[in-house]
Amino acid sequence: MLPDRTALQLHQQAAKRALDDAGLTKDDVDGLFSCGEEWSHALQLAEYLGLRPAYVDSTQVGGASWEIFVEHAVGALSAGLCSVALLVYGSTSRSEVRRRGHDGASGARGPAQFEAPYGLTLIGKYALVARRHMHEFGTTRRQLAAVAVAMNRWAQRNPNAFHHGKPLSVDAALQTPLIADPLRRADCCLRTDGGGAVILTTDERARDLRQKPVHVLGTGEAISHLHIAQGEDLTDLAAAQAGRQAMQRAGVGPRDIDVLQTYDAFTIMVLLALEALGFCGRGEGGAFVESGALAPGGQLPTNTDGGALACSHPGTRGVFLLIEATRQLRGECGARQVPQAQLALCNGIGGYVSSCGAVVLGT
Repeated sequence: MLPDRTALQLHQQAAKRALDDAGLTKDDVDGLFSCGEEWSHALQLAEYLGLRPAYVDSTQVGGASWEIFVEHAVGALSAGLCSVALLVYGSTSRSEVRRRGHDGASGARGPAQFEAPYGLTLIGKYALVARRHMHEFGTTRRQLAAVAVAMNRWAQRNPNAFHHGKPLSVDAALQTPLIADPLRRADCCLRTDGGGAVILTTDERARDLRQKPVHVLGTGEAISHLHIAQGEDLTDLAAAQAGRQAMQRAGVGPRDIDVLQTYDAFTIMVLLALEALGFCGRGEGGAFVESGALAPGGQLPTNTDGGALACSHPGTRGVFLLIEATRQLRGECGARQVPQAQLALCNGIGGYVSSCGAVVLGT
């Protein structure tokens, strides 16, 4: 927890560190990309950071927002609408819950009126998805637990991970408290404070910066619904469209990807993403994970910082997927470094398996 910091302070700290890393200052930033709970988030943030951007985007579609921001920023940079884009996020999610003692609730409008009266929580919605996947494809609790164990094994290699020094086994995961059947505590993300930022600019500008650039090779975005009751197929993730777009634009396929960073607020999200992105067949995600494919030494190193399940989750975590992928492609990850990583796929997921943004990054 960071009880002595505000969310705006975390935005500022992340932005400053990203700009220092690139060898830039806030005066170079003319594009601002961020989202938050406030309707005036972009105005408030720009004022706080002392920015007067020529281009602003505050698209809010949950955890996929940051990968979608990359697509929007690439378009803005290509069109000359800005020259240095700052994607920045900060949240005191864990501290706020401790201070308030509860999460609060939004009003039940539209289709929500058919969900809210029955007490369907956020976790409960993902539990419905998990149960449907189990019903359709025979997915087991042990296979879901294998996702949590894979993320935990990466966290053991990351000294900054929340669960560093706290190894987890499948059996231990299955003994954690049941939260919303079939999801146990080990199937659910952390709640932490934190912030992160990414700088995007043109190829020409990047040549003069402090760090050797990582290139955006392809992007894609897709949305499907908001309320879980409006989802046409709970096991069909919009990442199938967004991922296909990103990989086609990059001229690569699933077999070319060296590192996957995918949103893992719940273990079932990882299975859906693997299937939607083409790393395995539909309904085969459980067996694929159980084989050890995602863990250190596996064929598809995934969420190499420990992910939302074992490293950090300050809310809409998509920006951290981009940061970890960039660090992997730069070769900066120490004990968790994937050898010869040249291509990374970031897959943000938001809402209730409702929005997806995909980005292919390369050296």
